[in-house]
Amino acid sequence: MYFTDAGIEELDDRRGDERVSMTWLAERLRDFVDLNPEFETAVDRLASWLARLDADSEPDDDDSAGEE
Repeated sequence: MYFTDAGIEELDDRRGDERVSMTWLAERLRDFVDLNPEFETAVDRLASWLARLDADSEPDDDDSAGEE
């Protein structure tokens, strides 16, 4: 485990059984950035990564348009 995983481990230990919506998570990320603007870039990258996580495994509808 990396030192930076300590917060992830704490999150899992304290709240790992909870279910939250993406809206709730987005609001918490906004709150965090408001309180810690120096982390805006990292939070934005994390949010983009989470948003696109399954995008690589889904077929792109635009790619098949016009192919028959």
